[in-house]
Amino acid sequence: MTSPKLPTLLARIERFPIAGSFTISRGAKTEAVTVVAEISRGGLTGRGECVPYPRYGETPEATLAAIQAMQEAIVSGLDRQALQAAMPPGAARNALDCALIDLEAKQAGLRVWNLLDRPVPGERTTAYTISLGSPEAMAAATAKASRRPLLKIKLGGDGDAERIAAVREAAPESELIVDANEAWTDANLEHNLHACAEVGVTLVEQPLPAGRDQRLARIKRPLAVCADESVHDRNSLAPLRDRYDAVNIKLDKTGGLTEALAMADAAQTLGFEIMVGCMVATSLSMAPAMLLTPQARFVDLDGPLLLARDRDNGLRYDDSLVYPPEATLWG
Repeated sequence: MTSPKLPTLLARIERFPIAGSFTISRGAKTEAVTVVAEISRGGLTGRGECVPYPRYGETPEATLAAIQAMQEAIVSGLDRQALQAAMPPGAARNALDCALIDLEAKQAGLRVWNLLDRPVPGERTTAYTISLGSPEAMAAATAKASRRPLLKIKLGGDGDAERIAAVREAAPESELIVDANEAWTDANLEHNLHACAEVGVTLVEQPLPAGRDQRLARIKRPLAVCADESVHDRNSLAPLRDRYDAVNIKLDKTGGLTEALAMADAAQTLGFEIMVGCMVATSLSMAPAMLLTPQARFVDLDGPLLLARDRDNGLRYDDSLVYPPEATLWG
């Protein structure tokens, strides 16, 4: 029997329906599948949520198993610093890292930004995502969201010039950022970049596939280009400096908030602008990422806005403004 003085680890898969569907160049989905880790000690519980990403070979079941495999290490007192070496970056480590930080903050009686000596996050404008579709369908969806100041437009390759023109017509006042999710090619890269520049898009995210993005260093980029799938942690930053102007930091890629904060500091030193991004997930996934927002030029933490329902005590959203978490949620 486990002593109440020793930490215990519980993990489970949770599913949350998406409002409608969420479509990018790699496909569509109608629910967010998350894995939650809970670490308890002395009557206190820290929580972390992650989203396994098939793009990196992750599944909910394998992620759950990877978290559960850390049971003995957690009981033996594994802390978040040791966790960085004990597990590779990815969704499973993210859930455990955030749970350990949440528990540490509760044990210390501090808000997490005070615990980690980071700036206190304030409210920020988050992007709101428009799913990939026909120009007509995307224009209709954009029109419904045109009051939002920042829109993130999912594109998919051929026909993107028509899509982005239709979106701009439907939202003439919104700032637009674009996410191609690796769907462009060397053949259409410059055409699509110029089509985005012509309608005033501020930033294009991951136009070419990771590992096949060298052409970005050989062209004159007419607007800022942001790495997503090409960048994961601090070690992946320096080789991308000639290809990208910004990097998208997501906790499920970095393997948790601990590495994400270190990565943000390193990215700023190298001269990258920062986007803090997310997967489609609940407020429990967004809450730790709020600590990155003081350093971010772009905030894309709209996951809960895309769900049919969020979890209890979720983040406060006021239209496109997102606020830091209350301690009842995380941190």
